[in-house]
Amino acid sequence: MNTITAAITAVGSYVPDFVLSNKLLETMVDTNDEWITTRTGIKERRILKDTDKGTSYLATQAANDLISKNNINPVEIDMVIVATTTPDMPVAATAVQVATNIGATNAFAYDLQAACSSFLYGMSTASAYIQSGKYKKILLIGADKMSSIIDYTDRATCIIFGDGGGAVLFEPNHEGLGMQDEFLRSDAVGRQFLKIDAGGSLLPASMETVEKRQHYVFQDGKTVFKYAVTGMADVSMKILERNNLTNQDVDWLIAHQANRRIIDATASRMALDETKVLVNIEKYGNTTSATLPLLLSDFEHKFKKGDNLVFAAFGGGFTWGAIYLKWAYDKK
Repeated sequence: MNTITAAITAVGSYVPDFVLSNKLLETMVDTNDEWITTRTGIKERRILKDTDKGTSYLATQAANDLISKNNINPVEIDMVIVATTTPDMPVAATAVQVATNIGATNAFAYDLQAACSSFLYGMSTASAYIQSGKYKKILLIGADKMSSIIDYTDRATCIIFGDGGGAVLFEPNHEGLGMQDEFLRSDAVGRQFLKIDAGGSLLPASMETVEKRQHYVFQDGKTVFKYAVTGMADVSMKILERNNLTNQDVDWLIAHQANRRIIDATASRMALDETKVLVNIEKYGNTTSATLPLLLSDFEHKFKKGDNLVFAAFGGGFTWGAIYLKWAYDKK
């Protein structure tokens, strides 16, 4: 085939060593293991405890894992995108630091931020660059140090989030594999329900914003849950309908790991057998931009060349969407 499609050809991941279990959270806030597990499906999450390390560390480790496992020469990488909602710092893009860290000296780099949909949107961006014919190797990384913006006295949010990073390499494919279709959406109706009030141009940091703890994530859990269930299920069905796929045609659902009940609701709407629904939320919690690539890394051994994968995510803003991708290789 002469048509260029954008295929994932390698994956990598990294999670910190420190495990924040539900049992440990019981000593920090008024909660318990049964309550957390029943409502979210989370048993533990990983936390980057080093105060001198940020998201660039997580992203660099994930990228290096991909590079070392697949014998990639970093000099051949054309572009590095870091999908993240927790950049190391304002202004200076985290992706630029990561590209330098891994030796991708011929790449240009930038960050992409769409909350929990960041990696999904990044897949769309990376594939468009590949399909243009201009670039041959694009490294897309999803990484977040969510512990840096979580209030560990707030039982509503501290039980949900964890830290981690995942990476994929996009390359041209001439067999019709890789990205097939996407359906991405956004709506500012959700702006007030999942946010950080201070630190941006609307409310710059000050002594007052720090005292009011306005630099931590706020989430209206019930409202976000309602929109997420509907949004992820709707776009997942839309991507099936647009591509004349049935539930039997789908080999794997790669859903954002925010809440086990949201994942189950999406799978139920698609009438998927539970064996096709990949889940690791119990180990990592919600790592925001990292959930989708962490799933790919954890379950890479299950994928076969030609498998139909449906990705779905929902994030603050609101942002959400689904992607249909054909897997391009068998794990060696």
